[in-house]
Amino acid sequence: MSKPWLKHYPEGVPHELGPLSHSSLSEFIDECFERFGSRQLIESMGTFFSYREINRLSTDFASYLQSLQLEKGARVALMYPNVVEYVIAMIGTLRAGCVVVNINPLYTARELESQLLDSGASVLVMMENFASTYQQIKTQTSVKRVVVSSPGELLGIKGHVINWVARHVKKIIPYWKFPHIQFKEALSIGREHTFVRPQIGLDDIAFLQYTGGTTGVSKGAVLLHRNILSNVMQIESWLTPGLKSRPDHQLVFLCALPLTHIFALTACALLGLAKGGLLVMVANPRDITGFIKMLSKHPNINIFPGVNTLFHALIHRPEFKKVKLPNLLVTIGGGMAVHKKTADHWQALTGVPIAQGYGLSETSPVVCVNSPLEKHFTGHIGSPIPGTDVVILDDDGVVLPQGTAGEICIRGPQVMAGYWNNLEETRHCMTADGYFKSGDIGLITAEGFVQIVDRKKDMIVVAGFKVFPNDVEDVLSQMSGIKESAVIGVPHRKLGEIVKAFVVRSNHHITEADVMQYSKDNLPSYKRPRKIVFVNELPKSNVGKILRRELRHLEH
Repeated sequence: MSKPWLKHYPEGVPHELGPLSHSSLSEFIDECFERFGSRQLIESMGTFFSYREINRLSTDFASYLQSLQLEKGARVALMYPNVVEYVIAMIGTLRAGCVVVNINPLYTARELESQLLDSGASVLVMMENFASTYQQIKTQTSVKRVVVSSPGELLGIKGHVINWVARHVKKIIPYWKFPHIQFKEALSIGREHTFVRPQIGLDDIAFLQYTGGTTGVSKGAVLLHRNILSNVMQIESWLTPGLKSRPDHQLVFLCALPLTHIFALTACALLGLAKGGLLVMVANPRDITGFIKMLSKHPNINIFPGVNTLFHALIHRPEFKKVKLPNLLVTIGGGMAVHKKTADHWQALTGVPIAQGYGLSETSPVVCVNSPLEKHFTGHIGSPIPGTDVVILDDDGVVLPQGTAGEICIRGPQVMAGYWNNLEETRHCMTADGYFKSGDIGLITAEGFVQIVDRKKDMIVVAGFKVFPNDVEDVLSQMSGIKESAVIGVPHRKLGEIVKAFVVRSNHHITEADVMQYSKDNLPSYKRPRKIVFVNELPKSNVGKILRRELRHLEH
């Protein structure tokens, strides 16, 4: 059986994806607005926006873009945390027939310049908190128009208070000054123009989704309307069995991960639209104290996508133990490996297991995920979702047998069209028969489940033995007194490489010798860290993924 995972599919989940029922994301969004017009769509900073309101505001934004006489397929860059303006601008850009370029709001000026130049974005839409970053490089890009919003732009009287606090009390908005148009003004201009529905097809580009660059230079994955629609349909069909207990209720999605990241974009924003859900926006999940206070006011949350570092941060706060989430149906863990200790603790506190999944920017993103019907954390990444094929290949492109680790390669309707303006990288990452080479090492178990091992580029070779950082980090995470850790390989004259661990302690009394002894008791000799460095924190991406490349830079 070429797809052994199919025998584990829950009842009612199709093996293959049927024909898409919409001709574009724009048509899909139009239908969602029509079906759910009277429902609330977004809660942002305590203010609610209905489907009908977001429909009107995003149409205004689309009309504004059309007033600029942009060519079809023009790139519009969005630089936002999770606020209502992002959703309006994202939907408006798609409706105008333009391409959304999602930009990490934590980018440095150098990273922002690189992405704007590579994408050729002609419009930049951003929150003023990040305007000073753009100011440093504004003369070096192709951007013709900049739209800027304040933190409380669309929140009425409350918004004026939020703006005043941000500017004068918290002082989180650095000085900036350059020609721009205010977001509200752009909406007003759009309102005065008649929106003309453009011709958009499944093979048009919807998003340029830049990879996280966790192992190297960030590249723009070209995601077509077809890719994103397929993945929304795939995830929806996969989750349906786990949502049957709430057929008549509006689903509530917690949007704590940044919507500019592909995981939250698809699994929160677009899936939420498809289900007629309410999106509860968290603008700053790094403020764990504020986040927990917000959670305590939302016992109605049903779907909670997150990453290991977010779950870990929550469960280690005493005040989180008082938070009740009685309506939680599904917790999805992605973006990085979920540690068993974290997953077990999460389930003990919430009563809901973490359904670990796997995906990439290049796959829109979901490839595999555990069934929402699982009663416990499995440790693997589940099954390929409907219409998706996964094979494990060796370095010569030969399919490996079950249980043997190799590169995870993926074929399915969610796989990108290629990398933007980078034919060489596109050729390098695709096999002759259309599989995307993920760069991740994994295996397919005898039962047909996919198990992630590590990033190919992060693999450490000690005296000829392969060491995967995730294995070592998972063991270290179970040591009392260690909050989190990250492992890299460093050169060694005799062994080629040795393992070096960067450790964040929760108990400052533990010593290097303690960690060494624990490693000796729990790891084979070649996997044991030979060097231990205690640090106050680990470098992370905006979704909380640990950046091992930053740690490697410390070595040079």
